[in-house]
Amino acid sequence: MNKRQLLSLGLAGIAATLTAPPLASAQTYPSKSIRLIVPFPAGGATDLFARSLSQKLGERLGQTVVVDNKPGAGGTLGSDLAAKAPADGYTLLLSTSSTHSIGPNLNPKIPYDAVRDFTPIGQVGNAPSIMLVPNSSPARTVQEWIEHARKNPGRLNYASSGNGTIVQLTAELFKSQAQLFVVHIPYKGTALAIPDLVSGKVDVLFDSLPTGLPHVREGRLRALGVTSAKRTPLAPDLPAIAEVLPGYESTTWFGLFGPRQLPAEVVQRVNAAANQVLKDPEVMDRLTRLGIEPTGGTPAQFAAMLAGESAKWKKIIAERKITLD
Repeated sequence: MNKRQLLSLGLAGIAATLTAPPLASAQTYPSKSIRLIVPFPAGGATDLFARSLSQKLGERLGQTVVVDNKPGAGGTLGSDLAAKAPADGYTLLLSTSSTHSIGPNLNPKIPYDAVRDFTPIGQVGNAPSIMLVPNSSPARTVQEWIEHARKNPGRLNYASSGNGTIVQLTAELFKSQAQLFVVHIPYKGTALAIPDLVSGKVDVLFDSLPTGLPHVREGRLRALGVTSAKRTPLAPDLPAIAEVLPGYESTTWFGLFGPRQLPAEVVQRVNAAANQVLKDPEVMDRLTRLGIEPTGGTPAQFAAMLAGESAKWKKIIAERKITLD
């Protein structure tokens, strides 16, 4: 074989290498530890969820999954870091409706595009809220409360954990669908609103299940329903508000994301591992104690859910003129 033939073969080999699809890295993924960004402080629901998930997820993937808390600006800081990370599967994000459904519609100045800058991997959990009223309330059902509010327009109030929070939006969605005039009283957290709810100064509060349900069990408050689309196994005796207001649903969802243009093979690998982990009895038990329903599903299902949630909250925020101030 002469030099010209050898040179030709060498160039052909280089060309083949350059034009071959990048399957090798996907086939060996993951080959090192994975960083799971949580854009909220340690000890919160999202952080506890991530820590419940990370060890088992790492076992399924064959590498350590390290939870990295990056709180700040209501989840914006950590989400932006994840969006700008290399799209190699070694930086993932566990986030919620506040950073990807509500926040972008309340604050158009956030530094990332919630759709364009992320790759949806899968929804992993759902946390419904509970509709709480004082024991002195004349209403014992959702329908009775609606009728009571309609008879007293502007005379009843609801508490929230602040302007633009999921607690306020949950109540405003309820008001919109039931066509009610109920006054908003923002607090710095629902824990501060509970004493006023117990005393009857506040007429209703849509609180998270883990924090609200103990007050019901202790007989301090009355629960009328849950905000999930259907009855939840977390509180099987409570009806869904949607049984009275068809289509009503307001939950905090939890989902896994990667940066945009994350390879499809990596997305499928992480999605499959997460779906398996969510069926693990130990993980299911941990999440139940956190007041979270394990969900799972495909990346396409997650993307569709994201689109629906964003459209719903965009409409409510505009219709009810909700701001962060």
